[in-house]
Amino acid sequence: MCESCVDRIFSQGPAPCPVAGCNRTLRKQRFRAQTFGDIQVEKEVDIRRRVAKIFNRRQDEFETLNDYNNYLEEVETLTFNLLNGVDVSATESKLAEYAAQNAAVISHNATLEYQESASQEARQAAEKEETRLRREAARREDEDERRAREEGRKEILEQLTHSNKNAVEVVKETKRVEVLKRRRAAQQAKAPATATGGGPSTKPSPFIIKGLKSTTALSPEKPYDPFGGLTDKRSYYVLQDHYEHPWLDQARTDPHITAGGYSVKEYCARSMFEAFSGLGVFVEEEVAGRGDASEGSGALDAVATAVAAVKAEGSGS
Repeated sequence: MCESCVDRIFSQGPAPCPVAGCNRTLRKQRFRAQTFGDIQVEKEVDIRRRVAKIFNRRQDEFETLNDYNNYLEEVETLTFNLLNGVDVSATESKLAEYAAQNAAVISHNATLEYQESASQEARQAAEKEETRLRREAARREDEDERRAREEGRKEILEQLTHSNKNAVEVVKETKRVEVLKRRRAAQQAKAPATATGGGPSTKPSPFIIKGLKSTTALSPEKPYDPFGGLTDKRSYYVLQDHYEHPWLDQARTDPHITAGGYSVKEYCARSMFEAFSGLGVFVEEEVAGRGDASEGSGALDAVATAVAAVKAEGSGS
């Protein structure tokens, strides 16, 4: 519609569409300027944009590529129905119900798409800025070299004019100074550069997507254990730092014992470990188990002997 007709019909508020048989209520703020010359292309772009905002599933949400392609085919079928007026009411109902039941997923994927777009724009802007800085640095470097050559010539002429040095020595000294200046400038230019993401509904959906991966909440990562759960924690005793005993007191101060590196604390730790190492081991149960195993093996030996005897009799007859 032209702008004057829109102002004339919809300036007072919402009004029915003037096209015969449309029966839709339109608002002025929903009108916009036409982008494409063909109105059918404009309509298709609008419909595809609206459908893409609702069905914005990503490939990594599906188990296989075939499932993702099937999903795209179903979305394309809905888009085709809207473009060609096939079951429009049923298709619109499917879109509305799917959008209501998957609002959290749609919002999450829209946020991811926005973040990816913003990240790409920021990366492109950073690359352009880096290119500009490199170009500016190259230009400054050329100017510095040209200025350094001019200053070097002036300095050589002044030294030749006001000193009695040999011309070759003056040139060498000037070049050496220029090399030192360039190194110092390069070191100063090497400063570190700073470079500038809902639960599913229980109501059956009219649009069923097959092949989606099951989403589970990630559990927090446990701290790294290099020993795989093994620990030196003692179950039956607590090792003390000091034990009262006349021999231990003498051993702690006797130079004949301590001079060789003998540690009384290690002696106490080993003694306590040996004293409690038998706890949790029940000899009677082990012996009983050993007896059951021997009885079982004896029965097997008897069966094997009987089988061998039967075979011997058969071969003899």
